Amino acid sequence: MSLGIIAGVFINKFKMNNEINNAQIKAKYYLEDDNRKVEEYCNNIANKEKHDIDQYIKTSNDEIDTQKYENETRNQRLDQHEEFLDQMKERLLGFSNDLNNRKSQQDALASDVDKTLDNAHDILNQRHAKLEQISDFNFDQARDYVLVNTKQKLKREMDIEVKYQLAESKVSANKRANSLLIESIQRGARDEPKTHIERNIVLPNGDLKAKLIGRDEQHIRLLESLTGTELIFDDENLLLLHIVTHDAFRREIVRTTIENLIISRQFTNSNIENQVNVSTQNVHAGLRETGENVVRSLKVGLMHPDLMKIIGKLKFRTSYGQNVLYHSIEVAQITGVLAAELGMNVKLAKRAGLLHDIGKAIDHEVDGTHVELGVKLTKAFDEDPVVVNAIASHHGDVEPTNAISILVATADSMSGARPGARSESIEEYVTRLRNLENIANQHKGVKDSYAIQAGREIRIIVNPEILNDDKSKALTQHVRDQIQDELTYPGKIKVTAIRSLKAVQYVGKRKKQYSSSK
Repeated sequence: MSLGIIAGVFINKFKMNNEINNAQIKAKYYLEDDNRKVEEYCNNIANKEKHDIDQYIKTSNDEIDTQKYENETRNQRLDQHEEFLDQMKERLLGFSNDLNNRKSQQDALASDVDKTLDNAHDILNQRHAKLEQISDFNFDQARDYVLVNTKQKLKREMDIEVKYQLAESKVSANKRANSLLIESIQRGARDEPKTHIERNIVLPNGDLKAKLIGRDEQHIRLLESLTGTELIFDDENLLLLHIVTHDAFRREIVRTTIENLIISRQFTNSNIENQVNVSTQNVHAGLRETGENVVRSLKVGLMHPDLMKIIGKLKFRTSYGQNVLYHSIEVAQITGVLAAELGMNVKLAKRAGLLHDIGKAIDHEVDGTHVELGVKLTKAFDEDPVVVNAIASHHGDVEPTNAISILVATADSMSGARPGARSESIEEYVTRLRNLENIANQHKGVKDSYAIQAGREIRIIVNPEILNDDKSKALTQHVRDQIQDELTYPGKIKVTAIRSLKAVQYVGKRKKQYSSSK
């Protein structure tokens, strides 16, 4: 037992000695390895620091060399600049000496000039004294004499020139005016298709006609009640539908609605109501768009949106077949051309021409003439007083207070009277001519009357034995007033009375003839 224990102890001691030896060997290996790594690390650090030190030294040397070079360059520049300043100083000293010399010369010349002027004044005074002694006129009297003679000569020349210019203007005034009016018409006149006065619609076929009418005329009666119009089919052309209404705005809504129904082919009560609402909204939206386009194209300046919408309504108004909107545009263009030629405010002239018939947009809705309504509208929208007066005076209701109002009235007459501007039926034309002649023939002392120039002039042949010159003049006034009260006519009508008296007497073989014509 004891031997086993001893053997065990001995064995354990042997193992421990082996482990200690192994540990010492490993520790020595690790220590040597660490020393080796430390030495390598130290060598690396030393080499790196040496390289950095060498690089730093090299960089410092380079910078020192650069600084030396720059210092040398600066020194050279300073030397050059100092040399330049020395040269500039010498030049300035030379200029200063030269200026001093010139100043001395100038002073000498000024002294000589003063002496010469004094001598000249003395000589001039002596001359004046000698002239006064010879002519028995003093200086003031002579000056007044020369001024009076010069004024008389200039006045005579001015009178001759004014007389010549006046005669020249009288000779060329009509030609100049005609050229100006012709140019204005050529620039402004334009004929547009009458798309908004169409009163009829032609349906494609009988099936669509039956659908439009509906069972027991339900659809067409609904359309009439919604639009406030009357729809009647033609007796001869069964597919021709007449839109009966005096309101062109409603007529356009009906026409647009029916065209949309034909395209959709849905003839139901709900669709009819929907199409009427859509057409009404589209037509209303088109009013302002039309007004904005017109104002923008004419370049008349800013305008109230509601007033532009009212301008758009003129598209649905006509006067003797002439579209009022296009007539207003034409008047604005002609007025602008005339104003430009005369040196007036072109923008204001165009604005007055565009708005001169604005009252016609609402005269079928509000009581009053289009002139009165136009004046109220423009005043409500704070338009220029020149525009207001142009509207009030373009038919002669009030006196024009400015030249632009006169131009607007002239352009209005030109637009309405030009060929092709306004149209009427043959029956209306013939009736108007007959009415003119009948009015003239009703008066006592009228031998005959003739309506000429498409009814724009009525010539009355009077009996010279019944009516003298004064009565003939009064006759034209009566006929004019009667035409204004009884007839409706476009533009102006000229009333002319012609009186001619011839007296013939015979004496023997000689014949004397006396004639007077008035």
